[in-house]
Amino acid sequence: GAERGAERGAERGAERGAAQRGGTERAGRGRVRVAVVGASGYAGAELVGLLAGHPEVDVVGTFAHSYAGQAFERLFPRLRHLHRGVMHAFDPDLIAGVDLVCLALPQGKSALAAKALHGRVGHIIDLGGDLRMRNARTWEHAYGQTHPAPELLGEAVYGLPELFGDDLPGARLVACAGCYATVAQLAAAPAFALGTTLRPKVRVHATSGSSGAGRKAEVALGFSELSGDLRAYRVGSHQHVAEIRAGLERLCGGDVPVGFTPHLAPIERGILADVVLEANRPLHAATILATWRAAYRDSPFVRVVDPADRLPSVRDVARTPYCDLAPVVDSQTGDLVVIGVIDNLMKGAASQAVQVANRVLGFDERVGLIPADLLNRAAKPANTAITPPGASS
Repeated sequence: GAERGAERGAERGAERGAAQRGGTERAGRGRVRVAVVGASGYAGAELVGLLAGHPEVDVVGTFAHSYAGQAFERLFPRLRHLHRGVMHAFDPDLIAGVDLVCLALPQGKSALAAKALHGRVGHIIDLGGDLRMRNARTWEHAYGQTHPAPELLGEAVYGLPELFGDDLPGARLVACAGCYATVAQLAAAPAFALGTTLRPKVRVHATSGSSGAGRKAEVALGFSELSGDLRAYRVGSHQHVAEIRAGLERLCGGDVPVGFTPHLAPIERGILADVVLEANRPLHAATILATWRAAYRDSPFVRVVDPADRLPSVRDVARTPYCDLAPVVDSQTGDLVVIGVIDNLMKGAASQAVQVANRVLGFDERVGLIPADLLNRAAKPANTAITPPGASS
């Protein structure tokens, strides 16, 4: 016990020194020193794994209040080949001086952590919802509690790279988009390039796996409660409604009413959403598909699927940083239905944070998310496949 205590003390001292040297050493070393606060949660653990494999990053500290003093690799043995080390209780003095801090904390906690670290570290990226709104009144109406650090709301940049990426380079404080808000906004955003063809009104139906609720003990989230069930929740009152609306109104420059019905499915991870936009005039499937593909031509993590070929499913994106979209013209109503899928722990949280960090720090946004040998080459065309003997090439 005494030896283990001494070991932890030495490790803590080494991490403190590494953290405090981070800001001054980065220019010489060329690597980014990162701390993750909330490393014991589902999204936090995914983030540690991604950052540990990032070629430009050193994870210098992991922090988790409930699991302070425990080894990360014991809590998440599937990630032990990527990161090992003792997690500590949140300590702003220990973290001060690092280049980047990622916060993966529950509602109401991340704003307090950001407040304690603001100005003491290079950049802060918050995966939680505390800093996504521009003013306290809107946030408090959406989340039903008093905002813990309203002075930060005006400083935070919204982190959804495909739509608002120009705001990210060099940003000191970033609030990553929420999981439902990510897929809903990506699905709907290209509609505004069509002018008045579609009405500025959005209806979202989305189904999520249980990990979206976080890592907590709650009867309603137990296996015996979820298995074989499918349920709606927070109908008309989900906190992401205000976030979705704010993003879409920013894009179109006018009022965009948003209706949202979330559902919980008995799966671990993933979100499938159908986003409905009413048409003012007849829609042509080819034009719609071309519009969505043009909108995301330069977005490496959005894949637009031709609905004539297939419709996206959660399995297509599970454990990946992608959002798959398929815009479908409803032959019965004439309206547009965009099917969107993401992994809520990846594009809805951890991989989005890495993508944001890459933009903030000036790296290619794909680094750490796509294997290095694939970054500078496209997928091989079909004609490079092996041709059986006697077959025409």
